[in-house]
Amino acid sequence: MAQVPQTFFDALAVRTWCGLALETLGRAREEIDAINVYPVADGDTGTNLYLTVESAVAAVEAVFAGHAAGAEAAMGAGSEGAGVADAGGAGEPTLADAARAMAHGALIGARGNSGTILAQLLRGMAQVLADDDTARADGRCLRLALRHAADSARRAVAHPVEGTVLTVASAAADAADGAEGDCGTVVRAAYDGARTALAATPGQLPVLERAGVVDAGGRGLVAVLGALVETFTGERERTRGVAGSAYTGPAGDLHARVEAVDGHAPADGARGECADSAAAVPGQEGPAFEVIYLLEAEDAAVERLRGRLDALGDSLVVVGGDGLWNVHVHVDDAGAAVEAGIEAGRPHRIRITHFGAGDVHTTGAERPPRERAQRAVVAVVPGEGLAGLYAEAGAT
Repeated sequence: MAQVPQTFFDALAVRTWCGLALETLGRAREEIDAINVYPVADGDTGTNLYLTVESAVAAVEAVFAGHAAGAEAAMGAGSEGAGVADAGGAGEPTLADAARAMAHGALIGARGNSGTILAQLLRGMAQVLADDDTARADGRCLRLALRHAADSARRAVAHPVEGTVLTVASAAADAADGAEGDCGTVVRAAYDGARTALAATPGQLPVLERAGVVDAGGRGLVAVLGALVETFTGERERTRGVAGSAYTGPAGDLHARVEAVDGHAPADGARGECADSAAAVPGQEGPAFEVIYLLEAEDAAVERLRGRLDALGDSLVVVGGDGLWNVHVHVDDAGAAVEAGIEAGRPHRIRITHFGAGDVHTTGAERPPRERAQRAVVAVVPGEGLAGLYAEAGAT
């Protein structure tokens, strides 16, 4: 159950954040799916992020339920004269318990490229939040957590590309670095930095500019950070102008749903090289399959696996640690990607999806197949003057 605002980052704040992030992604899911063009235009980034956070929520709730059950058992034992004094602390998990559960849940439930990167972002934060096993973390610790999250996510991607969720995460960490104060102050700075970076993504990644959208994964991260702002301030962040992400070009005007990101227009900076995906190059086909699996393996074996999978395909992301990893790659030879995992350790929960099959990463009851929505706007205006304004804005 979400309880806001929180003052410190403790176990309850982790629980609240996860719940609010799931609600926020639930509202934005279809919209994020609709702007998904990189690394593959398969229209599922919002769904993948939602399912990843849903798994994190389930893990955190399980930890809280386990501690509550332990408290009840202790109370029952106390009524028979056994250790009532210990019952009070058993009902609430520690920050380390909740943060590790969040990270583990996201890791085992991560879907798609963006979901896998989000799982590593959450894991990176959890590593800092759980480091000292303290009951709560302050703004300084949150700054460190955001920085470690951004850096570890970038290391997890074989060929980082600017103009993606990695760029947005780094910008959030940079903004947080300059913020002094409590958790609310730090996360609001991170959120504002992420929004500004998101608005600039079309100027960094040509495939986004051609499609007239911002990066879908970055948009999802902005939603997750908005939920963290709400956790510590009680204020729901309405992503003004970043809600849907129409982008009009390098001239600097962001119309429709990206129209005003706190007054910042996309930068005309250097454009990122899309070396990580052939899908970003017009007329060039990308790999045919997405392969995802969990892998139990030692660190040294995973390093060898990275090299082998990198030679097989693109969009390679390997996240995790402590013997459990989530492997994501786009390849033409799906069998070879799985065999590489078998050589490295024990792969399981193997999912192979053909990109030509329509909706990917979700099967069964998770999401029913649906046709890609085709949208048009009909404007009926009273007079030639208004009609001229609509025509100038692009109406035909």
